Amino acid sequence: MKILENLEAADLAVYLRKEKTLVISDLHLGYEKDLQTKGILVPPFQFKEIKQKLVKIFEKTGKLKYVVINGDLKHEFGRISNQEWKEILELIDFLSENCEKIVTVKGNHDIILDRITKKRKVQFEKTGFAIGEFYITHGHVIPDNKEIKKAKTVVIGNEHPAVSLTDGIISEKYKCFLKGSWKRKNLVVQPSFCLMTEGTDILRGDVISDFLEEVNLNTFEVFVVAPSFDEIKYFGKIKGLEKPQK
Repeated sequence: MKILENLEAADLAVYLRKEKTLVISDLHLGYEKDLQTKGILVPPFQFKEIKQKLVKIFEKTGKLKYVVINGDLKHEFGRISNQEWKEILELIDFLSENCEKIVTVKGNHDIILDRITKKRKVQFEKTGFAIGEFYITHGHVIPDNKEIKKAKTVVIGNEHPAVSLTDGIISEKYKCFLKGSWKRKNLVVQPSFCLMTEGTDILRGDVISDFLEEVNLNTFEVFVVAPSFDEIKYFGKIKGLEKPQK
């Protein structure tokens, strides 16, 4: 689904058609291992499902020029688990078959990610990546550089946006894209590509991204990602959606 001119929602990813670039964010690989260390027994299932989703996306886009991983590729903060080493290297090899170049943008969970990306000579950006009229940055901090100032559209992750929808009886939470304005620029917030959780309900008004602290969130438009790949639905502005009871 088209969100902006030359920016589309492709499942949980952003597709920049003119730039032949796919942007994925917040995969949090290794999340299952972190839960296991806390005594929560979860089988390592999400990596396989992430690859299945990406295969379907690549079938529609064809070979890409860039795949940009927009932060939080890994989950652990201060260490690299065996699961993270294995899955990240395997993901990089898989993505390399479907694009000319991979770029990783540092997220708040990626403190030591460059130790892994160096193994495959992947481009690692500490603040963000500029391409065409777009600036891609994770969103946990606001960069201060000429690239973001020149951009017409900023794409962020970090927030893991989701929305709770109800028919009056049953309420379900869905991942979603958000589109609005920040400092006279378009701001697109993409959902998490992590399949372990739906995300944070933006209707409750709590945000974690510095970008969203500076905007009127009620004016942002919502694009809901339904479970099946081809179902992305437009739901209007946040202010028009029913807020959940606290």
